[in-house]
Amino acid sequence: MSEALQSASSLEAIEADRGPHRAYKDDIPTAAAPGSQNALWGAVVSMMLGVFGLVTAEFLPASLLTPMARDLGVTEGVAGQAVTATATVALITSLLVATVTRRIDRRLVLLAFSILLVASNLLVASASSLPALIAGRVLLGIALGGFWTMSAATVMRLVPEALVPRALSILFSGVSAATVFAAPVGSYVGDIAGWRAVFLMAAGLGLLALVVQFATLPRLEPRGHARLRTLWEVLMRPQIGLGMVAVTLVFTGHFAFFTYIRPFLETVTGVGVSTMSAILLGFGIANFLGTFLGGFLLERSLRLTLAAMPLAMGVLGLVLAGLGSAPVADAVLIALWGLAFGAVPVAWTAWITRAVPDETESGTALIVAVIQLAIALGAAGGGTIFDVSGAGGVFVGAGLVLLLAVLLILAGVGSRLVTAAA
Repeated sequence: MSEALQSASSLEAIEADRGPHRAYKDDIPTAAAPGSQNALWGAVVSMMLGVFGLVTAEFLPASLLTPMARDLGVTEGVAGQAVTATATVALITSLLVATVTRRIDRRLVLLAFSILLVASNLLVASASSLPALIAGRVLLGIALGGFWTMSAATVMRLVPEALVPRALSILFSGVSAATVFAAPVGSYVGDIAGWRAVFLMAAGLGLLALVVQFATLPRLEPRGHARLRTLWEVLMRPQIGLGMVAVTLVFTGHFAFFTYIRPFLETVTGVGVSTMSAILLGFGIANFLGTFLGGFLLERSLRLTLAAMPLAMGVLGLVLAGLGSAPVADAVLIALWGLAFGAVPVAWTAWITRAVPDETESGTALIVAVIQLAIALGAAGGGTIFDVSGAGGVFVGAGLVLLLAVLLILAGVGSRLVTAAA
């Protein structure tokens, strides 16, 4: 998961966790009280480490899909369904976790999700069959959906109000680091030591996050009452449903592309592992820079940003599919795709805050769920296309889905934004 989760996480839980903080009479640190100058930065860093471990594990199949499929005796398309399983479970978890855990200390809940992260990577690393692999990725989906749903709400309780922006930037830096780190390092280390060793390393990252969280996270009493009905009410508002369909199409197109990028580089571009790692590193760096591009464009036109980024990605997907073996050109085009996608989560977060200013939390929670649905659709649909027409066919399909999203955005999604912004 991806930058996309960085922009739209934790909002159901913010409502559930809102309220005055209580001190605890034991040796576990307490949350920063409103107006207090105390900030639990160690706990904030521990949350960032959790995000880094989760997003790294989520992204690894994109760089290891071919050796995983070969070792398990399945096609790349079938192995890609591990991504589908993770996203599907994360979707369900993100919608239900605040309600299911409404009576449980948030510290215990977060530690449980970190334990699941470690267990997931260990199970994947030892998987001898596709069902075992899927089981491990299901555990990751629970951890991913649950941790993200509560992460921002937790960080907001760890520091005084004036320091919340700084704390959230630390939290989200884990996503940026994972975007740059996971794919290139995964492909490089996987070639040297095998894909199982990469997932063992990911388990080590999860264990590090768990230890730091255990040492630094305070007890956090659950607050309020989590509600699911508000999500439905927001979804039924004018143009919100249309916007969610557009979000689904944009992220489906992207994750069809991203899930099968390694098979594309191997079978179409025809590069080795070292060159592939360099291309994936370029993608990650460009994706990171794209978040700043998104902020620059949003200052000028939100509607233009919403439409222009998937338009660029759609055209790039079609060009890549038709270009054939051209390593340098492919590397540049893939980096441009990463740059364009970096602005996408920023733009859609701005859209939801303007479209439903009175229910921003519920609206953003919907985007979290929709993105997970899109990841599942992208991986599943891309896998089906891959087994029929190869990686080039996946890129054509992704490009067409993105162009369809552009038409939908221009047909009405953006018009409400202009009115709201005015």
